Amino acid sequence: MALPPTIPTSFVPRSASVTAHQPRSNFTNSFGFFAYIVLGVICVLALGVFFYSRILSGRLVARDASLAKAQQAIDITTVESFVRLRDRLNSGTLLLSNHIALSNFFDLLETLLPASTRFSSLHLTVDDAKKVRLEGLGTARNFNALAAVSTAFAIDGHIKDAIFSNIAVNKDSTVSFALSATLDPKAVSFSP
Repeated sequence: MALPPTIPTSFVPRSASVTAHQPRSNFTNSFGFFAYIVLGVICVLALGVFFYSRILSGRLVARDASLAKAQQAIDITTVESFVRLRDRLNSGTLLLSNHIALSNFFDLLETLLPASTRFSSLHLTVDDAKKVRLEGLGTARNFNALAAVSTAFAIDGHIKDAIFSNIAVNKDSTVSFALSATLDPKAVSFSP
């Protein structure tokens, strides 16, 4: 039987080089290009980190040398005198913070007490917890003056827990009283 003329009687297989030159898809080309860009950026960053570490190590050596030079230039006697001065200043600050100055308290009494009220005796005590206790005896012209003192103490707040006791009317119509109170430590502390 005879073959039709459209069917070849022999064929030559195509070589692999011809099939390899087939055009790639656009997605593969884009991904490859992106991968090369990322690789380039990573290489540049790696070189930057390498050179930056070199710069930092050079600065570290230079600063270590300047620190060693500065340490050799330190005078021990000067440092000791500065330490001694610091200790003195700290001791002075501690003494002044614990110092009791009654002038602030008397200024406070002068502003709070009306002219018609006076104390005949005052006794201040300070316990270990720095709590200042006030006890005193005094006279007021009348009950209104004593009430004004009580109100002034309550409004000011430096004299706390004021208790007026032993209230008695004298022959000359004055009112004698005893006062027991707690003071705010700021009222008797030293302030420059």
